[in-house]
Parts: sequence; C-alpha cells; structure tokens
Amino acid sequence: MKTLFPLYLFAFVAGAQSPPNPPTVEEAEKLTALIRSSPKLPWSASPLAIQAKTTEWNTDYISSVAAGRNGETYLLHRNLGEDAVVVIDGKGKLLRSWGKGMFTIPHSIRMDPEGNVWTVDSGSSVVLKFSPQGKLLLRIEVGELPEGARGARGTADIAFGPGGRLFIADGYRNARVLEYDSAGKRVRQWGTAGTGPGQFNLPHGIALRDGVIYVADRQNGRIQRFDLTGKYLGDWTHLGKTFSITAAPDGNLWIGTHARNVINEAPGWLVNVDRKSGNVLGYVESPGLHSVDAVRKGEVLSDPGRGNLNRVLWHRPAN
Repeated sequence: MKTLFPLYLFAFVAGAQSPPNPPTVEEAEKLTALIRSSPKLPWSASPLAIQAKTTEWNTDYISSVAAGRNGETYLLHRNLGEDAVVVIDGKGKLLRSWGKGMFTIPHSIRMDPEGNVWTVDSGSSVVLKFSPQGKLLLRIEVGELPEGARGARGTADIAFGPGGRLFIADGYRNARVLEYDSAGKRVRQWGTAGTGPGQFNLPHGIALRDGVIYVADRQNGRIQRFDLTGKYLGDWTHLGKTFSITAAPDGNLWIGTHARNVINEAPGWLVNVDRKSGNVLGYVESPGLHSVDAVRKGEVLSDPGRGNLNRVLWHRPAN
C-alpha cells in the first residue's frame, strides 16, 4: 500500500484549540525516520466490504470501528439518513443496525469488557451505552459545549476502567478528560488548554491498560499518561499527531498517526507501541487513522480513510 506521506500542508481541525507549538518540517522528517527504521510488519490491508441494503445505501465517512465478539465488527458512520451503528460479520454481511436520528457527529464506537457497545457523539457531547443488539442502556449527557466558528463540538472517545469506571476524552474545544462512574455520574475531571503537563490541544483518543490512562493529545503531537486519579505520569512526544489509540490483547498499544504538518487524516501509519517505554515495535501503512482496534495478536482493524465508503480494513499477516 502506497502512502501519500508527506504532504507538507499545515492544516488543523476547525474549532480546535490553536496550536501554540506549530509543527515543523524537521519534526515530520524525524517521525518518518523513526518509523522507517522500525520493523515494517509483513501484513496486508484487506478491505472488508459491507453488503449494502440497497444500491443507494452507503455509510458516508466511517468514523470509528470496533471488534465485537463472535467475529462481529461494529462501525459508526456519518450518513445521518441511515442507522449510524452497523454490525457486520466476517464476510461483510449486515447483521443489524440502529441509531438513525440519534447522532449529530458520530465520532467513536467502543466495546466494553462485558461486550456492551458505547458510542461518542462529538456534535452533541452525548455518550450512549447499548446492548450488542442495540437496546439503549445508558445515556450520559456530558454537556458544557463551547461554541466555535463551525458550531459546538465536544467529546471524542471513551475508555473503560476497573469497577465500571468510564474515562472520556472531551477534546473538541474542551481540553479535558472526564471520569464517570458506572451509573453515568461524573466523578472528576482534569485538563486545561495548553502544552504543559496535563494540558491538552484536542485530546482525541483514550485507552487504558493496567491502571495507566493513555491520552492522544492530537494537536500537541504527543501521548500523555495518567494514573486513574488523573495524576500526570509523563508523555511521549516522538509519535506524531496521534488520532487513535487502543490497548492490544498482548498488553501493548496500537495508534493511528502521521506528522503534524500534513492535512488531517492523510495516509499514515498504524504503529505498535510498547506501553511502558513508548518504543515503536512495528508498523503498517494505512489510509485510515481515525480509529484502530487490536482484535488479537497479528490482526488490527481500522477505518478505511476518508472517501472510502461501505468498508473497513483488516490488517493481517500476508499469506
């Protein structure tokens, strides 16, 4: 797969906090050199096409993907005229769908340890919990949406902690992480806009492993680490503009990233990262970076990138 990287275009998300640390060509070249010196995994990206309901049906932009149980794949897309949540099997057959009229800007979909489905809507700052069959189980209205030049936007992603604790990256215009309990009651929050420890410029993705919270501080070009109380543990500044992050079954991390000075969501890399050191363990090239889910050792699921409708990507060892 050939990437279009690098595209030296200084581009940022409309309405995000203005970057006080502007990206540079040197930074992009350093990231490229790091990736290219790391093991390129002998994998291929296999598109999994969704068997559409009709010839007119389409997903529009697929914002997020998640691997469910029994080989099912869940995806969240932005064709608001259709059900926003779509579930397919390993051959792309559409098993069920729901959510028409429930979203404004569908952003993230995640599976919790019990197999429930969680969605995050950045346009309304509403987080929803569903059963795998689509029954609504919980609604969290995060609220506190600041207005921007192109309207209000808020929450971006969610991760799951012990005892049903929920951690939400509230990244668009709000620069914070929120904790809720299993009943949907807010417990605490931390973060302000900026570049210092515990500050953010669009916390876009969030993951949790062994008591450590990893936050993709996207426009600052770093991943920050916190304990379960929000105490700052450090950051990694060498991994580029990280859009997505997930904890893999083997305990390490996968991220979707590219350099900060290219247009948002240009093709880049899915990168396997040691969760303790931040070292790069391997990478694959990918057109989709907005969402990544590590299914099992040797398989990673991602969105297909902008302009690619009705499909998701499975990254697997080449035969």
